Amino acid sequence: MTEQRKKISETTTHLKKHLPRNYRAKIALIIEENHKLPEGFKVIKKINLKSVPATMNKDIYDDSFSLLFSKVGNINVLILKSRLHFFDGVHMREIAHFIYTLKHMGVEKIISVDEVGNLNPRFKLGDITLIYDHINLMGDNPLIGENDEELGIRFPDMSNAYDSGIFEKASNVLIENKIKVNESVYLGLIGPESETEAEARFYREIGSDVLGYSIVPENITAVHARMKFLAIGLMTRDLIADKMKEDNSTEKEKEMKRNKHFKKAVGTLNKILVSLIKTI
Repeated sequence: MTEQRKKISETTTHLKKHLPRNYRAKIALIIEENHKLPEGFKVIKKINLKSVPATMNKDIYDDSFSLLFSKVGNINVLILKSRLHFFDGVHMREIAHFIYTLKHMGVEKIISVDEVGNLNPRFKLGDITLIYDHINLMGDNPLIGENDEELGIRFPDMSNAYDSGIFEKASNVLIENKIKVNESVYLGLIGPESETEAEARFYREIGSDVLGYSIVPENITAVHARMKFLAIGLMTRDLIADKMKEDNSTEKEKEMKRNKHFKKAVGTLNKILVSLIKTI
């Protein structure tokens, strides 16, 4: 057994001790700390992931980083609330660690929700976007290094990384609820600095619609672990080339706008989140 799998096994064993009786979840949801869950979710138990064994540098773990055992009707859903970020100095394999742990706990499908910057002039801030593909410009990925065949094959096929079947089901849920379907290619970047005008123009020209700092390593790990993956972006800031310098807002004003758009996008997503869980 590789050291990587040994750590995953230790974390999984610890978490399974806290499982409610007869609880097994096939779906996991990854959300940010400030994403308030809608009605329809019942949280049974919460575990602070800073306390689990076999994880690495816990100094950078936020106290909000937690695993929620929840139910949506009669469907069990594991929720990773808050997440680890590469720009905080976290290793890619530490980000991957908790995705593999979800797999070892029985999860087969993941819905990952990320706040994103918008590059597409046809999109509107405060809306949500369904991600169907990505471009990785993070300069790293969680599969670099020794491969454990028990976790996944050495060269996983990424041609359907954002499972088309789940994507279609999610699109139909949006259409049924009269929510605009913004299909997008997600650009994965390191962050945390904002993007320059030249970068925004370049990112758009190479085929990106939105960008963010979180989803790519989660998705690569999920594909490696043979899990189906749905990604949803919450559009909170515009990165439209040649218009960025026109915004003379202060940092405080920009943050207020971002929070406003975040709340609107979360509100839109929360209207259909229960339906998504039941549909996919």
